[in-house]
Amino acid sequence: MLVVLSVALMVVDARFTLLKPVRSQMSLVLMQSYWITDLPQRLWQGVASQFGSRTELVAENEKLKTENLLLQGRMQKLAALTEQNVRLRELLNSSALVNEKVEVAELIGMDPNPFTHRIIINKGERDGVFLGQPVLDARGLMGQVVELMPYTSRVLLLTDTTHSIPVQVNRNGLRAIASGTGNPERLELRHVADTADIKEGDLLVSSGLGQRFPAGYPVATVKEVIHDSGQPFAIVRAVPTAALNRSRYLLLVFSDPRTAEERANDAAQAQEAQDQQGAGAAPVVPATVPKPAAAANAGAAPATATPAAPATPAKPAAHAPAKPVHKPVVKPAAAKPPAAAPATTGGRE
Repeated sequence: MLVVLSVALMVVDARFTLLKPVRSQMSLVLMQSYWITDLPQRLWQGVASQFGSRTELVAENEKLKTENLLLQGRMQKLAALTEQNVRLRELLNSSALVNEKVEVAELIGMDPNPFTHRIIINKGERDGVFLGQPVLDARGLMGQVVELMPYTSRVLLLTDTTHSIPVQVNRNGLRAIASGTGNPERLELRHVADTADIKEGDLLVSSGLGQRFPAGYPVATVKEVIHDSGQPFAIVRAVPTAALNRSRYLLLVFSDPRTAEERANDAAQAQEAQDQQGAGAAPVVPATVPKPAAAANAGAAPATATPAAPATPAKPAAHAPAKPVHKPVVKPAAAKPPAAAPATTGGRE
């Protein structure tokens, strides 16, 4: 009976969504078990940090000071490059994000199935995590969130056989698709032409074409390129830049939830509003070309300042009778279309 019940539950869980609420509630209980099983390692780390030798701490402190100084120097240059990038994107009317919002998460479990590469983190739906959210570590992209629970989430790693990500070669912009192979130390590029400009050591970064991962993050480094004259595609193998088997602290990326079309529309509206504010009251209107002739005939300033194009043709006819000298000229202009009146008056003058 237990075997039959287990098989029935597995079938229902695999083909239907009836057990998702139950799984979410079970995660509240499993969260405590994760914390208890991780307690010995936390205690050992605390004890080891308390009894560290003074010499090691001094050496580590000096190393960290040196690294901090180098990173601060790089940050000064990066700040200038970031501002330059923002100005260039404004010139290109681009609404792409320069910096994404991130949140730190901790790995608390791994999927015991050897044929799936999934991990469990301590951030869930109540922390603002959403399905498909990109996850990365200090070295590069790791995967994306595929299952949500109240306080935990499951992350599908890049090396899983069911995962693919659009990438591009950082050296020349060549686009490709990197797929998981089931090996935590290897990715494979699908359908790369045998004549493609790709070589060992090239850095692969996310292209952002899938609208899931932000562009520009390191994904893998090309390790091997095999050209076979009898095959139309080359065999390209790469090593993930992220430490998939060693990273404990991860970053959840909160990118712009708007679609590309919405971002483009918002950017166009913002640019139009900025142009209107910079120009003030726009003096150049297509209807102002015939205004000087009408002003010369009528001599009234308020008529020329009117910005509405449809109202301008009636102005010369209203002010023309006020001038007795040009009565013979104005009479035929009243019988003609309004557009012809300024032209005949200007010709007679």
